[in-house]
This record gives sequence, structure tokens and C-alpha cells, in this order.
Amino acid sequence: MYPELISRPDIKVFLPPIGGLTVYIWGDPDTIPDEDIELTCRVHDECNGSDVFGSDICTCRPYLTHAIEECIKTAQRGGCGIVIYYRKEGRSLGEVTKYLVYNTRKRQVGGDSAANYFSCTEQVAGVQDTRFQALMPDPLHFLGVTKIHNFISMSDMKYNAIVETGIKIVNRVEIPPEMVPDDAQVEITAKVFHGYNAGEAYKGIGEDELKATKGREYAYDGKQDGDATTVAAAATAATEKEDVSSKESKN
Repeated sequence: MYPELISRPDIKVFLPPIGGLTVYIWGDPDTIPDEDIELTCRVHDECNGSDVFGSDICTCRPYLTHAIEECIKTAQRGGCGIVIYYRKEGRSLGEVTKYLVYNTRKRQVGGDSAANYFSCTEQVAGVQDTRFQALMPDPLHFLGVTKIHNFISMSDMKYNAIVETGIKIVNRVEIPPEMVPDDAQVEITAKVFHGYNAGEAYKGIGEDELKATKGREYAYDGKQDGDATTVAAAATAATEKEDVSSKESKN
């Protein structure tokens, strides 16, 4: 498949055509193939809204932050840390589609809820996910990974794709509950209920928690439940301020 490996002995570094990703490494890369040396890894799919702009509707940014922290700690212990950052925005549905899903979640009757988390994606995109995970482990094999001691992910899709290619995973590390934003409780509750690896931190999430978990409410109609008086008072105050400013400018 890659004849250069045989025909070009002068090549010291060979990068196969695996596009759409960036690999970040902490520690000594030479230790990666050694199964006796600790290796921490996260395969992260791009989330521009959270990773870059700090949206708190999902766990992407804090989970990535946690992974980087754990990779650094591993490197400090003499091991190695790897984060593979894939350009699979919005479960490969794209950024615009993802924001349409967010909009649907927030504007639906009853507001954002864990019970309707996945159905909103299907309503907008027709499917829940378009990521193809079969080739996802390729960069790990290119790096010489045969054993991951700490896999920073709760996704069964990613876990299964990796172990099915022969890479061993020892520990699966969930995101610490204190790092999950309030508005992202909808996401984490829905994912755990529907089969994501719960770890010790999220055991016991059942149907009651699924139905009870709601996201932040927004005043799309200019008022919120129980807060109509506050909104009206604010509007009145703003109008009075404009009137005063207008009179002062005339004087």
C-alpha cells in the first residue's frame, strides 16, 4: 500500500495519508510501543462551539481539558500522553446542523431535556450520528500503540472500535462530575442512560433522572415562567431612562 517504505530507505519519517486530524503528544514518543510504560489517550472529536467559544451545553471542552491534564500528569510520571483531535464536528453532521439541533432542543415544548436529547438530532438530521469509527484507530496503530492504560472517554463506540483492532485498554476514565457544566447535565444524563460507560461516578442514572433532567431555559418570547414581572419592570425602567436621556439632550 505504501511502496515508499521499501523503495525509499532514505526516508526517516513517513506520514501516511490520514487526514482530518491532529495528534498531540506529551512525554517521550519512543515509549509509546512499550506496554510496560503508562500511556494515557483521548480520541476527541471537534466541537467548535465548546472547544473554542466555551459553550456549556456539552461536555466537550471540559473533557478535552481533563484529558490534557491527565496526559501531562502521565508524562510527568515518565509515561506518555496522546490526544488525537479529529475534525468530526457535530458527530460529523457539521457545525450548522449541530446548531440547528441545539436550537431545536432549546425551543421545543417543555424545553431542553435529557429524555429528548437524541430524538432532537434525529428530528433535524434524520440520524443520530454519522461518524465512521472503523478507521478511527489508524493513527494509534501508526504511532505504535498496542496498549492504552488510561482511555479518557465514556464512548462505547470509540472503545469498541479501538479494542476490535487489537489494542488493549486497561482503564476507562469518565469526566469528573464537578467538571460537567450545569447545562450539560442533559447530555451526560442522556448518554449514560442510553449506554455510555458510566464508571463509578455516574452509576444509578435511571428513567427518573432522565425525565427530571432539564437544561437552561431561555426567554424566547420575552418572558420566563415566574419572571414576567421582572422582565416588564426592566422594560419600563429602560423606557424611562430613554425618556430622561431624550429630555436632557433637548435641554
